[in-house]
Amino acid sequence: MTAIVRMESRNLVRGTLVLTGVFGLLVVFMLAVFPGMAAEAETIEQAFPEHVAGLFGFEELHTLEGFLGSYMFPFIWTLFLGIYFAYLGGGMIAGDIRERRMDLLLSNPVSRESIVLQKIGAIWVPLVAINVGLFVLLYAGSFVLEESIDPVALAMAHLLSVPYLLVCAAIGVLMSVVLDRVTSAQAAGLGAVFMLWLLDGLSEMDPDLEWVGDLTPSRYYDPAAILIHEEYAFGDAAILLVTFVVLLAIATVYFVRRDI
Repeated sequence: MTAIVRMESRNLVRGTLVLTGVFGLLVVFMLAVFPGMAAEAETIEQAFPEHVAGLFGFEELHTLEGFLGSYMFPFIWTLFLGIYFAYLGGGMIAGDIRERRMDLLLSNPVSRESIVLQKIGAIWVPLVAINVGLFVLLYAGSFVLEESIDPVALAMAHLLSVPYLLVCAAIGVLMSVVLDRVTSAQAAGLGAVFMLWLLDGLSEMDPDLEWVGDLTPSRYYDPAAILIHEEYAFGDAAILLVTFVVLLAIATVYFVRRDI
C-alpha cells in the first residue's frame, strides 16, 4: 500500500539535496549582506516604491528578525519555495500519464485515489529536508553575525510554512490532473502561485480590494508576524490545511473520473 510513496520519495531525494544546497547558498549570501542592509535600513525602506514595499511588508529591517521575516522569508519561502512545490505537484500525475507509466500503475491492485495520495505524500522529503536544513543554517548564521534570534520563533516560521507549501503543491497536483502536458501543468501551477502571491500584495494597497487577498494562500502565512511579533496564527494554518484537503479532494475526484 505504500510502494508508490516510497518510490516517489526516493526519486525526490537527489533533487531535494540539490535544491537545499542552492537555497542554502542563497541564504548565506543574503545573511552576508544583512549587516550592510541593517546599517541602511531606513534608507532602503524609503527607497522602495510603495507597491514594492506592499508586496513584502518591510518591517524592522535593522534587526535580524525583521530582515528574515519581511525580506528573506517572503522571497525564499513564500515565493520561490511556493513556486517550486507547485511545479513539483504539476508533474506528479501528468508526467506518468504522458509517459504511459500510469497504465502500468493501474494494472496493479491500486486505486486512483491511492495513487494521488501516495504521490502527494512523497513531498515530505523536500518539506522536511529544506526546512530543517535552512533552519540549522539560519540559526548558525545568527551566531556568526553575533545577532540574537528566538529559536522557537524561527522554528515556528518554518513549521507554519508547511501548510502554505502543501497548498501550493495541491495547486500543482490539480493542474496535473486537469492538463495533459507536463510542461503545461507545471507552468500553470507555478503561474497560479505567483499570481496569487502578487494579488495578495497588491490587494493590500487598496482597502476596496483587500477581500481579494483573503482568497490567496499567502495571506494566511505571515513570517514577519511570527519572527518579529511572535504571533503564531494557528487558525490561519488550519485554514490552509483545510484548503489543501479541499484542493486535493477535487484533484482526486477529477482524476478518478477522467479517461487516460
